[in-house]
Parts: sequence; C-alpha cells; structure tokens
Amino acid sequence: MIDFLLTEIGLPLLVALFLLLAFLAAAIKVVQEYERGVIFRLGRLVGAKGPGLFLIIPVIDRMVKVDLRVVTLDVPSQEVITKDNVTVKVNAVVFFRVVDPSAAIVQVEDFRRATWNISQTTLRNVVGQSELDDLLANREEINQKLQQIIDEATEPWGVKVSIVEVKDVELPVAMQRAMAKQAEAVREKRAKIVHAEGEFSAAEKLVGAAEMMTEHPVSIQLRYLQTLTEIASEKNSTIIFPVPMDIMEGLTNLVGGARKKTGSGK
Repeated sequence: MIDFLLTEIGLPLLVALFLLLAFLAAAIKVVQEYERGVIFRLGRLVGAKGPGLFLIIPVIDRMVKVDLRVVTLDVPSQEVITKDNVTVKVNAVVFFRVVDPSAAIVQVEDFRRATWNISQTTLRNVVGQSELDDLLANREEINQKLQQIIDEATEPWGVKVSIVEVKDVELPVAMQRAMAKQAEAVREKRAKIVHAEGEFSAAEKLVGAAEMMTEHPVSIQLRYLQTLTEIASEKNSTIIFPVPMDIMEGLTNLVGGARKKTGSGK
C-alpha cells in the first residue's frame, strides 16, 4: 500500500502535504476567554489578540499567552518594627490582575514575581511607619494605603491591584500579656465608674426624699404604715413599732384635758 502511494502520488507530494499540515498546526492558535495572546513578529511587538481562534506566521511570529484572571498572591510573614518600637510579624494577601497584556510582557520580566516583591517591601515600609494601636484598630486605613502604593508601583507593568488585606498581626508574648492587663484595668475602671454613678444617683434620690418628708411630716407616718404592712407579712415576727412623738404629745394633752374636766365637775 505504501509502495502504491509512493508510486501514484509521489514522495514530494507527501512531503508537501506533511509540511502543510505542520504549518497549519503552528499557525492556528486558540486563546481562551480569560487569556490574551501577545504577538511578536521578528522581535517586534505586534499586539495582543484573542480570545478565540486566529492565525500567526510560523517561525516569524511568536506568541506569549497572558492570563487575565484575578491572581491571589500571599505575602509571607514579615518581621517589622513599628513606629513605637514594637516588633511584630505581619502577613498579607494581594489580589491583582493584568489589564494590559502587552505591558505585562514587555515592561517587566516576570510581573508575578515583581508584584510579589513590591508587595513585600511596601508591607514592611507601611507597617514600620505606623504605630501598634493604628495597626490593630485602623486596619482598613492600612489596607487602603498598601493598595494605593502597590497599585501605583505596578501600573506601568499593566497590573491592577484591587485589594490588599493584612491577614494577621502576631505580637510578642510579653506585649500580649501587657495588653491583656491594660484591657482588664480599663474594664475595672469602667465598672467602678458605673458603680460610683449609681451610688451618686441613689444618694441624690435619698436626699430628695428626706427633704420632701421634712416638708410634709404626714409622709413619714405613711412610710411607717407601709413598713408595718411589709413586716406584718411575716407572721412569725415580733413587731416593735415606734410611736411618733407628736402622736404621744397629742394623746398626753387629750388625757390631761379630760382629767381637768373631771376634777372641775366634782
């Protein structure tokens, strides 16, 4: 069969067919929706193509694929001294994507590694210029500052940094204990203030009640009766109830007057 093909078609035709198939295989390129193909023709940048199917000139053209999806970049833990001289370990995560495929290939050798390195140095610089309290309480401001600085640095490379998040801040053990004691002292201070405010408010109410009873003596009698009612609810108690002096004086005057009337009648 092979001899027949070589006889009828000819070896040159088979070689030409093989070269044509190899040429088409090298010329036809398929780029996914999330990719772009950066074309170089004899070393010169032609531009980015895709997505879909297109043709290039084999040997003359060279294509480099660039992924346009968002890349998650973990920045390893960095040991940094803060502005108030506290040694902390900080790590972060950076989200970025390529917005200019041509610049990402032409302007920098490896845009992923370059973005990783600039993220590391920026994290150390920003944390070193911040105090520990700001790093713990104002994390959002630190994240925005990091994102702005890294994005400005990577913009010429065709890279857009969208989010930078500080994931963890590791403090020394001695600093953790000191902060725990400080937090406990603050809580005790607040509890004492609340208790003192309650005592002060109760004292004000008692003073007001005393002044009202002084102005209206009858209210004292009503309070005596109320107290007697509360005590009487316990039937196993012996009650000694004080009699107010004004009532005693009234009874004494009443008895004295009755005796005088009786003596005069005799």
